Amino acid sequence: MTLRVHATGAAGEAVAKWVPRLLADGVASGISTQDPTLWGPDAESESEKRLGWVEAVAISQALVEPIIALRDRLNAAGVTHIVLGGMGGSSLAPEVITRTYGVELTVLDSTDPGQVRAALDDRLTETAVVISSKSGSTLETDSQKRIYEERFRGAGIDPRERIIVVTDPGSPLDVSARADGYQVFNADPNVGGRYSALTAFGLVPSGLAGADIENLLEEAQAETFALVFDKPDNPGLILGAAIAGALPLKDKLGIVADGTYIVGFADWAEQLVAESTGKLGRVLLPVVLDADSPELGENLADLQIVRLVEDEDETRDVREGEIEISGSLGGQLLVWEYAIAVAGRLLGINPFDQPDVEAAKAAARGLLDDRPAPVPPLFVTDDGIEVRAGGGLVIAEHTLAGAIDALLAELGPVGYVALQAYLDRVHHPEFAAMRDVVAARAKRPVTFGWGPRFLHSTGQFHKGGPAIGVFLQVTAEYGAADDLAIPDRPFTFGQFIRAQAAGDASVLAERGRPVLMLTLRDLAAGAAAISAAIG
Repeated sequence: MTLRVHATGAAGEAVAKWVPRLLADGVASGISTQDPTLWGPDAESESEKRLGWVEAVAISQALVEPIIALRDRLNAAGVTHIVLGGMGGSSLAPEVITRTYGVELTVLDSTDPGQVRAALDDRLTETAVVISSKSGSTLETDSQKRIYEERFRGAGIDPRERIIVVTDPGSPLDVSARADGYQVFNADPNVGGRYSALTAFGLVPSGLAGADIENLLEEAQAETFALVFDKPDNPGLILGAAIAGALPLKDKLGIVADGTYIVGFADWAEQLVAESTGKLGRVLLPVVLDADSPELGENLADLQIVRLVEDEDETRDVREGEIEISGSLGGQLLVWEYAIAVAGRLLGINPFDQPDVEAAKAAARGLLDDRPAPVPPLFVTDDGIEVRAGGGLVIAEHTLAGAIDALLAELGPVGYVALQAYLDRVHHPEFAAMRDVVAARAKRPVTFGWGPRFLHSTGQFHKGGPAIGVFLQVTAEYGAADDLAIPDRPFTFGQFIRAQAAGDASVLAERGRPVLMLTLRDLAAGAAAISAAIG
């Protein structure tokens, strides 16, 4: 399946303008030879240790056989259910790979006690767990590893037979896991998390779950020749120029799955785009859309639509002003990585660092260490929803509708709304459905993120991008019966996720971003009340 990119309107003009310049500058061949100077002197020290992804397809071939052999051993032992404990780049690629290949993978990318408990209670005796962390110090995955170790031991199962670790060589997790006798797969340390789809981080959980990872790598390999040379039909150059080269820049990137066989690709691309470009005020905000999302009917001047399509017919008409891309999953993963590297050069930013991601993590750790008393709410609604505000947000009318009205009144003509749900995403999908309700009301782009998952994704953009966003954060109140202890930690999962939400809100508020925080006692009733207040 050959990958093709078509661009019209301002995106097409950007391709015509920038691709010849990118060819003259040898950008494609420079990326392929891992030239760290392509993004300027300020980015060079980071770039020189973050370009290993261009070799991932070749290097990862050696992983296929041991992954399949381990899968066969697990299956022979009656282990047919794979859980992935990972965040951000460690979870988003395996999720799109397994969903596209139609195999089951339980992705545990949450600290919500209900979601964690549900995973623990699901076929434990048939389960193996992949604990995946590039740094080896990710607090979420450490917590997940601890509780699975406890549950396996409680069931008379040796955790070393059921937990597989994926991490960078020499990381704290690598050292401790090997010392404890766990099987460890190392990934290339010269690949950043969001560029790691075709490394051990993407392949180990996907392959153990049953995805055809050999075919995935073959798909990516088929596009390599088109990407490494400075040629005018290079899809990485075309896509990079189309999304980042228009003047004026359309800095909201609406990614729409419109007939493609690939499932959930926009969620993976969201992290790649937001974390790579959301800094220094020169940014691209990815917005995950469906074919019937309200934004598509608004004709927004700052929203560039990219459609992922199935049709490979070159004669088909592309909607005016849009970009269309078709191709295999493996090919698209690699092409988008090249394209965002190209976009970083056009935007004048380093696409390989994430300077603002750590801020919310540090704030959460501080709250876990100190555990101050909760900030009293401004008011509590008749539905029992606690309402708080930050970042200069002033709520004059103390009703839920009044609070939402006040937040949306802060939304400017080039702004966006970020809807953040620090909740159980498996059992409460109604909060994701709320995105379209907000978009229909705001008539501006709306992003949706499950917390704390999005902190490893669009969280970089929220703090490092321009101050044009308004933030609606939804959290839950956990009683003792709802919470879950973390073995050998002085805090629970409920305390952990509350600290993550509060830490994120505090950093947003410190940077002048208006934040409306809603804490729910009854999630179903709260979701209905919020949707009614928005509408």
